[in-house]
Amino acid sequence: MKIVYCGRVAEIAGTREEEVAPPPEIRTVETLRAWLGRDRPELLTALCAPAVRAVVNDEVAQADRAIAAGDEIAFLPPVSGG
Repeated sequence: MKIVYCGRVAEIAGTREEEVAPPPEIRTVETLRAWLGRDRPELLTALCAPAVRAVVNDEVAQADRAIAAGDEIAFLPPVSGG
């Protein structure tokens, strides 16, 4: 499973992307967020922020969206600019 972090979330994660192999009980975006942040409280807070969107295989996903081993999941914080 490929995880892509963008913006501030990437800064907190210390990387823009990583390959992970979550245990079988990690089946949704919500449980993936918790698993990714299990040892990194600051990352957990960032991933669970209401404005951070999860995108699974190029589709915006809700927390209960099912995920699978070959998926690409991106976490996108809000973007500002002018």
